[in-house]
Formats: sequence, structure tokens, C-alpha cells
Amino acid sequence: MTGMTDTRRAVLWGVFSVSLVMLWDGWSKHNGQPSMFAPPPPAVTAPAQAGAAGVPAVAGAASAAVAGVAALPAATAGVPVSQKIDITTDLVQATFDTRGGSIVRMALPRYKDDQDAKNPVMLFDQSAGRVYQADSGLIPRMAGEAALPNHLTVMNLLPGPRTLADGQNELTLTFESPDQGGVKLRKSYTFKRGDYAVKVRHEVINGTAAPIAPQLYLQLARDGTVPSSSMFMGPTAFTGPSIYTDKGKFQKVDFSDIEKGKADHEKSADNGWIAMVQHHFVGAWLVGDKRERSFQTKREGTNLYSTSMTLPLAPIAAGATQAVDATLYAGPQEEKKLEALAPGLELVKDYGWVTILAKPLFWLLDKLHGMLGNWGWSIVALVVLLKIAFYWLNASAYRSMGKMKAVNPKVQEMRERFKDDPQKMQQEMMRIYREEKVNPLGGCLPIFIQMPFFIALYSVLLASVEMRGAPWIGWITDLSVQDPYYILPALMTISTLFQTWLNPTPPDPMQAKMMWIMPLVFSVMFLFFPAGLVLYWFVNNLLAIAQQWMINRQLGLNR
Repeated sequence: MTGMTDTRRAVLWGVFSVSLVMLWDGWSKHNGQPSMFAPPPPAVTAPAQAGAAGVPAVAGAASAAVAGVAALPAATAGVPVSQKIDITTDLVQATFDTRGGSIVRMALPRYKDDQDAKNPVMLFDQSAGRVYQADSGLIPRMAGEAALPNHLTVMNLLPGPRTLADGQNELTLTFESPDQGGVKLRKSYTFKRGDYAVKVRHEVINGTAAPIAPQLYLQLARDGTVPSSSMFMGPTAFTGPSIYTDKGKFQKVDFSDIEKGKADHEKSADNGWIAMVQHHFVGAWLVGDKRERSFQTKREGTNLYSTSMTLPLAPIAAGATQAVDATLYAGPQEEKKLEALAPGLELVKDYGWVTILAKPLFWLLDKLHGMLGNWGWSIVALVVLLKIAFYWLNASAYRSMGKMKAVNPKVQEMRERFKDDPQKMQQEMMRIYREEKVNPLGGCLPIFIQMPFFIALYSVLLASVEMRGAPWIGWITDLSVQDPYYILPALMTISTLFQTWLNPTPPDPMQAKMMWIMPLVFSVMFLFFPAGLVLYWFVNNLLAIAQQWMINRQLGLNR
């Protein structure tokens, strides 16, 4: 049998090892890399045929191009051909398709792609392996009624600028459908300087001789390729559709549930929004006023899914026009801005199972940033505040470790005397701990109590788009990526080794070697962690060393 001290160290190393592997796997998934514990996702293929009723299927041409299969045949005489229209603002570079007047591509130049820093983040896209687009259109109220202009209808682009010029605060792009059954649909997209929220006005023009009562649908469609899941319970960024209503609150819908026909979410309400969520960014359709709406999620094809919101319109008299205003948000998950746009929209920033701790930690981090103006120094200040909050808890743990260090010579001598009698060795070890009033597990409880806070802060640093491109000092120009010169990981490793030197030496020689080897092994993982997380760990180590050194000095144990 081994002693209680061996059990304690085994528990601590187990927690430390699992936590680091979990963090590594989580970081890989946040960067779009496959998990170590799951197979790669399937490729996108062509969509299924259009649904028999409801919102039309995603445009086949886009999906066919993605799948690598033949595109739709060229238009014959008299049939309009769709065109791609590019627009540029201070924040986005977007491509519209005159087929439906839909956004089929949107680049965010202020944010660099995780896999290739030379390219901007691509939110909406139609490229090899990817489909992600925002659609809208009209459908009849009742099955069997005449078809209406929808996102498959080729529209006309009305004259207007395509670039947000200097000194200009708004850019509007307007599409108008041809007359379809006597009805026209006019879509106007208004981009505002400094804003990722696009105002979209849908004007339904009734050119018939009788009232009509169509439905307007707003849809987001994308492929189902997501970062793989992990066997660990670490924080992971959700990728997929989400629906919010006052009644059901924030509901995430897994692509796999849609595939199996088991998607569980609110189906109707007089409020709410839909979104497609991914790490750091989101596309969402928002309609602010109180009006009835229904929510749908469906499979469009192999690895291709959509979520839509359908709004019945009030009857439109003959010759009249009815306008419906919506907002298409397509941009970063900046929590405070999302809160201001719609109830619950900030929830798309996914902290995982540690949300209850992560949200207040981000709130505190954001307040510190408001005072300090630098996210790196805000992380340092947050670590200091957490260390103050847990000061007495840590002091108890370090005092316990200090006492363990003090009795180590007796334990070593005893282990040598009874090395051939494990049972007697265990009894004598417990006697020494009892006489010296040492609890060998005294340092474990503080570790377990603080671990959720560490994981929550890890989740905050990975989930917060504010960290992308955020500098600290000197060579650290982006806290969301690894240290380019590996200086922080080296400092963190040195500090961890110094902590090991301060700790009690395990009686078992093999364990003693492992105490020195493990920090070196794990330091390799920290080479690839984001600089913000390594900064947190390094500052945490420095403060822990200072506190442990002080307690060891009080106990007369410093070497």
C-alpha cells in the first residue's frame, strides 16, 4: 500500500493531467481542428429536392457547386440569369446573388481566419466544402395557392452605389423581383458605418385586383460541418442553429437532431429570433415588433441544414404595399452589443457548462478592460482579484504542503526502515501524520474548488471575440493566438518548475522524478495555447509562488 501522501499527489496529478488534455482538446476544437476522440465530419453534398410545402429548399446551384457536381444548366432565351453583386463597407465585404437577393458571401476584414491569417474570416460563404447563406422571401398562406417571389426568384438590382464612401454613413442595396402572380417583392439592405447589424426592409407590392395575405420567411442555411465533440466535459463552442423566444428562452439545435427528425424547439410565438452560431461569430435574423411567427429547422441535403422564421402578414389590399422591417446581424459575438440588439442574443456566445461562472467573470474582465484599456493587463488584474478572493483557501493548502515538507525527513527514514513491510509502513506513516497534525489531503480541496473557476476563465478567454487581435505588450500582438516567440510558455514552465522545487519532495523516488518531468511534458502543450491563457497561468503561478514562499518562510521551511 502507498501512503495518503501518494494518494494526494495522484489525485492532484490526475486533476492536472485531465484538465490540460481537456484544455488542449478544447483549444483544438475552437480552432476548427478535429477532436482527438471523434471522427472527421462528412463532406457537403447536393441538397434534397424542395420541400412539398413551406419554405423552399436552399438554392440548388450553390450546393451543387460546393458538392463538386454539375451546376444548374444555363438559362434559355427569355429566362433571366442570376448575377453576383459585390459591396464594400468599413466592416464587411459582401456578395449578393440576384437569385433571391440573398447574401451568399460575407468577409469580415477586421478578423483574420484561424487557419490562414492572410485571409479574413468568412462568415457567409459558397466555396469548396462550404455553404452558408441568408435568404428571405414570400410563400402563400395556404397550400395550392399561386407561387410568390422567394429566394429562388431572380431579381433586378436597382441603381445605387456599391461602396460605402468616405463621409457616408449608410449604404443601401435594393433588389426587386419581377411580377409573379401579380405580386412583387422589394428587398432593401441598409449597411451602417461601424455596425454589423444590417437593416432589411421587405416591401410586398400587391398588383392584383384582390387582397392577398402572404407569409414572409427569413432563413439561414449552412453546411453541418462542425468541430468534433470531445469525450471530456470541457467548454466547447456550439456550432449550429439556435432559436430564442420569451417562453422557450435560448434553445440550441444540434445538426444531428435535425438529421434524425428529433429537433426540439419552440414552434411558434409572437416574439423571438433565429441564428446560426459558431465560434466567435453569428448570423441572426431579428424581428423586433410583436407579431406571430413560426420556427422551423430542416435538413436540406446531406450535411446541409436550415433554420427559418415565418411571419404571416396582415392582408394587403389590391394595389397596396406592406413593409416589414427586420435586422440581419452578421458579425462577431460582442456580448454588450448583442444584448442591445435583441433579448437573449448575447447567449449565442457559448461558454458551455460553465456559463454560470463564466458570465460574471467576463463581466468583471470587461469592467477591468474599461479601466485599463488593455485586455492583457485586464487578465493580469483578474488573476490578482481571484487570488485575493481565494487567498485564505490557498493559504490553507500551502500550509498543509509546508507541513508535509517538514515531516518528509521522518517519512523518508520510516519508509527506508519498513520498505519490506508495506502494511507496517502505512501504519507508521499515519502515526507520523497524526502526531504532527498533518492532513495529507489538505491541499486537495482548494484545488477542486478553484478548478471550475479556472475552466470558466479558460472558456471566457476562448469564447470572447474581443481577444482576437488584442495586443498586450511588445511581442504579444494577439492574445487569442500562440506566443510567436514562445517566451510566455518558457516563463510559465520555469515558474512551474520553481513551484515544484517549493513543494514537498515525494517519498517515492519515481514520483519525485515525475514531479519534475510532468511540467516539462505539459509545457509542450502550452507552446500552442493562446497567449492570453498562458499569461493567465503564468501570473497565477507567480502569485502562487509568492504566497507559498511566504508561508514556507513562516514555517521556517525555505531552503
